[in-house]
Amino acid sequence: MSRPPLAFFAALALLTSFVSAVHAEPGDAALGEYFQAETTALTNQPIAGVTSLEDWKSKRDGYHDLLKEMLGLEPWPEKTDLKVTTTGTLEQDGVVVEKIHFQSRPGLYVTGNLFRPAENKERLPAILYVCGHGKEMVNGQSVGNKTHYQHHGAWFARHGFVCLMIDTLQLGEIEGLHHGTHNLGMWWWINRGYTPAGVEAWNCVRALDLLQARDDVDGDRIGVTGRSGGGAYSWYIAALDDRIKAAVPVAGITDMQNHIVDGCINGHCDCMYWVNTPRFDFTLLPALIAPRPLMIGNTDSDPIFPLDGVTRTFFAARKIYNLYGAEKNLGYCIVSGGHADTQPLRVPAFHWLCEHLKGDSPLIEDAAKPLFAKADLKVFAELPADQINTKIQETFVPVAEPAEVPASDEAWKAQAEDLRKKLLEKSFGAWPEIVAPIAVETSSGKIGETTVTSYEMDENSARSTSPLISHEKSSVTLPLILIDNGASDTVTLRLADEAQWKVIEEITTAATNGEQPKSEAAKQLLAQPGQQFFLAQRGVGPTRWSQDPKLNTHIQRRFLQLGQTVDGMRVWDVRSAISLCDGISPKKKLIISADGVDAAVAIYASIFEPRASRIIATNLPADHRQGPIFLNVRRFMNMPEAVALAAENTVIEVDADSAAAVAYAQAVGKQLKWPADQITVKK
Repeated sequence: MSRPPLAFFAALALLTSFVSAVHAEPGDAALGEYFQAETTALTNQPIAGVTSLEDWKSKRDGYHDLLKEMLGLEPWPEKTDLKVTTTGTLEQDGVVVEKIHFQSRPGLYVTGNLFRPAENKERLPAILYVCGHGKEMVNGQSVGNKTHYQHHGAWFARHGFVCLMIDTLQLGEIEGLHHGTHNLGMWWWINRGYTPAGVEAWNCVRALDLLQARDDVDGDRIGVTGRSGGGAYSWYIAALDDRIKAAVPVAGITDMQNHIVDGCINGHCDCMYWVNTPRFDFTLLPALIAPRPLMIGNTDSDPIFPLDGVTRTFFAARKIYNLYGAEKNLGYCIVSGGHADTQPLRVPAFHWLCEHLKGDSPLIEDAAKPLFAKADLKVFAELPADQINTKIQETFVPVAEPAEVPASDEAWKAQAEDLRKKLLEKSFGAWPEIVAPIAVETSSGKIGETTVTSYEMDENSARSTSPLISHEKSSVTLPLILIDNGASDTVTLRLADEAQWKVIEEITTAATNGEQPKSEAAKQLLAQPGQQFFLAQRGVGPTRWSQDPKLNTHIQRRFLQLGQTVDGMRVWDVRSAISLCDGISPKKKLIISADGVDAAVAIYASIFEPRASRIIATNLPADHRQGPIFLNVRRFMNMPEAVALAAENTVIEVDADSAAAVAYAQAVGKQLKWPADQITVKK
């Protein structure tokens, strides 16, 4: 899409303040502090601790492999036949344009315009130009953002380069999606470990294959540039593929501080971001490009790539370039202006690429100008029927097949251990390494014979589980309420939603003031026998953050770039609550009662905290597509396997609507001769 005017971003900055006069919620300020603490801990990771060139070289390959995984490219995809097709050529002012398309995977079409000099008898250096978001429509049809940026390709061809300009997935002639989590609610992308940045990176890899196969290209002299979204893809492909010998990303990167704390993430679609499983700062990307020539281009007043973050990124990169003794290969060009494709930004990029790919430093005297009508650069007369561009999010990252029922106890133990390990590494890597919550009693009162006790559950403790990063965690304090209606050999933990929490607040206020609650819901809850704990997970009750749809979306996206999800951290909240319930009411059987996605959260918590004797779950999702949202989980398992993992130590009871979610666990239990009532479906 076209970038909005600067006034939009000024308004957006005001809108996204956590403590907004319009949208303020009780947890907004605390959430802002949490994001700041988490961001500070991850700043410039993992290169902050690099001490020498040898140290860096020993780690670089591992980081490179993790980058592939973060883009959904691990395992590395098969390089299938590109099926390069030229649908026409144009020529003007000594520049020839080939209108081409190729398939980076079968059915995944990439449309492009290849600019080259009309007269040439030798192999030339080549530029891969990756387009930003420049929507262009002619007669109601997309002609691709390559037509918006064609002046770059024309300039390179006039100056002795072959330049391949490729469309992006979102704004190509076949219009795919970049906005799954940004505004389309497709949070299941996260479960799959999918990001459109991976598609763009793979299309770039295959574009390099195309260029190297051409007779008029010197395959050892290929550079990349692009701006905005194209700037981001320039970073990714240069870090990913060493065939890029010189790079000039323009307005395409800033650091975690800008994205998470300063709110720049709100102005970016999903194509800008990796799946941040290992919890890295974006400063890793220039480190992976070192020591190859890299110039960072930006303006001083770009609201979505602010100058301070871009500068911090440059200095982080310079540390690694200095270790290589390659200081001259790192450039930094800042010009005045906002987020726009301007000549002051283009000229330094042209000069840098000429210097490092052609070995000369020319005086640039001519401007980059478009030569062709946009409609004439369109590649397809009709879109191909076999295209998968519009649904590539469904197949780009493979998902796990349903697990087979293990043949023996030994096979099950191996399977269960493998799944728990993968969950800890690939889905819950942001968890503290130990459960050590503290419960502080804040108030206690009675309503008739019922005692109501409020606790503050402080989850501050421990360190990250990530072997790559060690840091103190920020504090998260949640309320845990005990309603004690008399002696019982069991205690129930319930996960409160916002409506239930309002009832709990009414009860706690009444107990503190020595009054009777007035609502029927509160009276019914107080009439239930035994002991009941109520947990308000993060984002509920006192920690509720803004529920404005746009703001809430971008809050959840902030969690993603910290290597977390809201649901994943709620699993940790429930683990903490299980531990505290066990300590407050020892020697009593713990029952967890939850509904919907919360029931799935409880299932996962019990996998790692198997102190509950029973889980009563209603409306349990059978597939993670319906939630909960965890990083990468569908790459190796689904909800049925989670139920089986929990059921090994905990009785699972579900309603009839949840039968599909427990069928696999029932089959496992039957094969391994678990008790007949270990998994039951209540009609």
